[in-house]
Amino acid sequence: MTQEEFLKERVDDQIKWYSQRATTNKNCHTWSKSLIIGFSAIIPLIAGIEFNTVAKNFLLGILGTLVAILSGLSGLLKFQEKWTEYRTTSETLKHEKILFQTQTGPYDNESDPFKILVPRIENLISKEHSAWSQYISKES
Repeated sequence: MTQEEFLKERVDDQIKWYSQRATTNKNCHTWSKSLIIGFSAIIPLIAGIEFNTVAKNFLLGILGTLVAILSGLSGLLKFQEKWTEYRTTSETLKHEKILFQTQTGPYDNESDPFKILVPRIENLISKEHSAWSQYISKES
């Protein structure tokens, strides 16, 4: 695999993948937390309004259930943790690529900087895969 192929097919592909997953998890985190806050704020408002007791209790029950479900899913699926981990990996890969392209940092004054880049990139990706495997093991 050539240097250009590696940068395009491996590095850029991984940057794109991690960035997309970070964005998805950020959106899920933001929406779930926003809905939890909104539903939680509406509960006391409805509780203080005088109207049909059956309808009121039903509505309060629905809102309370939605808060519990969204809180549980948010905790179980760990949107915020995944968002930050994926964003960190994406930005670290971008940083490494820039260092390589500018021949700075660990690539400065090296006769074959590509031989340094590949293991560093693969190590970053491997660390993320290991973290994911540990996360899955804890959930089982």
